[in-house]
Amino acid sequence: MNRKTYSALFALLFLAACGPKWQESEADGFRLVTQKGGATLGFTSVPLLTVDGYAFKDLNRNGALDPYEDWRLPSEERARNLAAQLSIEEIAGLMLYSGHQAVRGSEITDQQRKFLTEDHLRAVLVTTVDSPEVAARWNNNVQTLTESLGHGIPANNSSDPRNETAATAEFNMGAGGKISLWPTPLGLAATFDPELVKEFGQIASEEYRALGIATALSPQIDLATEPRWSRFNGTFGEDPDLDTEMARAYVDGFQTTPGAPDGWGVQSVNAMVKHWPSGGPEEGGRDAHFNYGKYAVYPGGHFEDHLKAFTEGAFKLEGGTGKAAAVMPYYTISYGVDPSGNNVGNSYSKYIITSLLREKYDYGGVVCTDWNITYDNAAIESFDGKCWGVEGLTVAERHYEVIKAGVDQFGGNNDKGPVLEAYQMWVRDFGEESARKRFEASAVRLLLNSFRTGLFENPYLDPATSASIVGKPEFMQAGYEAQLKSVVMVKNHGGALPENNRKKVFVPQRYYPQTPGMFGLSMGAPAHWDYPVAKALIEKYFDWAETPGEADFALVLIQEPHPGTGYDVKDREKRGNGYVPISLQYRPYKAVSARKESVAGGDPKETFVNRSYQGKTVTTYNEKDLDLVIQTRKQMGEKPVIVVVNVTRPVVLSEVEPYADAILVTFGVQNQAILDLVSGTAEPSGLLPMQFPADMRTVEEQQEDVPHDMRPLVDADGNVWDFAYGLNWSGPIEDGRTAKYRQ
Repeated sequence: MNRKTYSALFALLFLAACGPKWQESEADGFRLVTQKGGATLGFTSVPLLTVDGYAFKDLNRNGALDPYEDWRLPSEERARNLAAQLSIEEIAGLMLYSGHQAVRGSEITDQQRKFLTEDHLRAVLVTTVDSPEVAARWNNNVQTLTESLGHGIPANNSSDPRNETAATAEFNMGAGGKISLWPTPLGLAATFDPELVKEFGQIASEEYRALGIATALSPQIDLATEPRWSRFNGTFGEDPDLDTEMARAYVDGFQTTPGAPDGWGVQSVNAMVKHWPSGGPEEGGRDAHFNYGKYAVYPGGHFEDHLKAFTEGAFKLEGGTGKAAAVMPYYTISYGVDPSGNNVGNSYSKYIITSLLREKYDYGGVVCTDWNITYDNAAIESFDGKCWGVEGLTVAERHYEVIKAGVDQFGGNNDKGPVLEAYQMWVRDFGEESARKRFEASAVRLLLNSFRTGLFENPYLDPATSASIVGKPEFMQAGYEAQLKSVVMVKNHGGALPENNRKKVFVPQRYYPQTPGMFGLSMGAPAHWDYPVAKALIEKYFDWAETPGEADFALVLIQEPHPGTGYDVKDREKRGNGYVPISLQYRPYKAVSARKESVAGGDPKETFVNRSYQGKTVTTYNEKDLDLVIQTRKQMGEKPVIVVVNVTRPVVLSEVEPYADAILVTFGVQNQAILDLVSGTAEPSGLLPMQFPADMRTVEEQQEDVPHDMRPLVDADGNVWDFAYGLNWSGPIEDGRTAKYRQ
């Protein structure tokens, strides 16, 4: 090769090395840049910069590559650079978290456009979506809008848990669905299998990202030591060790992008663990969404147990992401915890947020309030603002107190106004430099969760790809298998189960009362009678018997006792204090063993502090479920009666147990899974993630903050329905799970 030819070849190689290393293409509604050894970029209108042969988005349109636009730099360096460029109004927008947004079409609503443009909000809470394609197109429209504004900060869309199933859903091997269907967190806990929970996190995170969701408002890792609490089913149960391992597995599954050096990447979903420092020990089981349930109490002195799932689980991950990306405190006043005696809602407590979470446990991630804590509360029973302990402050003053406590973000607030007022209060008290520094600290933490998940590079979605990922067959299969593993068989007298060989089954109709929902709000259809499982589904397994006389066995599906919320306006109108028992039994219950004096109490709207309900009686909405079991027993005579009870918390089943030959406990599964177990197609393997109490007296005598402190039910076969108890076809389960977790 002569010198001239060599020089020409060298020049070509040099140009190839120094020239563009990327190529641009048209995607569905946006432009896509792929580059060898570099980040994939999605954009619509923002200019591109070429530096060292690579492409970068000029998000602030200044013609230069700012550090925050440089995907080669560490996320924290990028976040600090951008935070320093933002105005206080823009930072105030980052500190907002939208109210619930249903995605019924791909177009942005007027409300969404306002809070994205005028209020600079970037954290959007998504609820229902019409389909994966619609979700993808709506996400793309949102990202197109935010890309065109200011510094081009993308929206960080989020979701509450969305993978729980319905009893009537049907699973078909090899078929897809709208999203993979799994048992409730309490059902996942009943598997006693952290690896399964990690698998759920991995699958759900893929589906979330395909829907445009980069933050999960989960897991709920409150230690559920109070059996009457209505949010028990969203937890991993009452055992600190099991809760800790499940929390770690869940967050690792959601946050870890396989192969990423630090775990963070385009498949990661930020996990917002809730609710610090645990909403589990609600006095009397009343929930803090309402004024009447605002106190969490620790009569047993077990406060540290409630922190373990956070400090030893979600904050000590096995994957590279290290810690959960965000934390949500609960509404509760953690009564008596602050050494100063300051009893305020957790997000208002500098001791709870700064002294404990930030300093003692070295948590540097985002802290976001639960929804609507800065709004006014109209009445003890109203579902509106939840400003516990600071009712006398203005809305702006409440924002100021939250920021002083060390919180970064306000759940359910679309309006930057009160945040800007709080900034001026900080300036007044501590000066402009201090105020700017405090707000920038929150901005860095909030921006990190968008940088680490790749949103600044490509927040856009291909709708067809989204449709192919969400609910794909292998995800549906994994969810269904988890449902089977979550069911607990607590009784199987005389080997009544399994029932197979196409026997004839009698399924009685159930009375469906209209009941208040988890938060005391009316829900569901008007009261009616109906079959709890479709005849067509039954006939895939058994022959349908119209009457008990022609049946070989009966299958009775019921719900747990539904007693109400622990507060009754009618009691108050009769000059009572309004507080009533929460019962876990079907028959009317009189609280003769309840405390004479409540542990906590007091509110500006009440003239008393004693919230005791001792001596009062409550009747469940669905007492007819017990009647149904007893009636079926009489109709069937000596033939087997199989009872399936769906629960969301511990229940007193001593009223049901004598009338059932076999009892299956479910935590939110498809009816199809129940029939696979009843027929012997699958074998029960679940274990109770909590104690089932012998009676209501032990429920009243247990202490709200103490795990495993009730007398469990002992059935006719001598089996003790304690934590980690369950049966398979051979009898009580004794395996590695019981050896590890049983007390």
